[in-house]
Amino acid sequence: MLDSIVFEQQGVPSASIITDVFMRTGQAMARSWGLKEFKFLAMPHPIANLTDQQLDERARDITPQVVKLLLEGQAAK
Repeated sequence: MLDSIVFEQQGVPSASIITDVFMRTGQAMARSWGLKEFKFLAMPHPIANLTDQQLDERARDITPQVVKLLLEGQAAK
């Protein structure tokens, strides 16, 4: 999250991906950096016990959202 916030503040498009159990934490971090509406993505938790194939599936599933966020940026509604 913080890397994406700093990149975005420097004008570099980024996309943070967290697991869903950290949604509130992500929102709190964004607020603490003055970015209440900062956009980030979430995938189902947990990921640590997934196989490479399962991780690849999750990555394929979220890729369209990553592309959309990178292309539209933080300012898009």
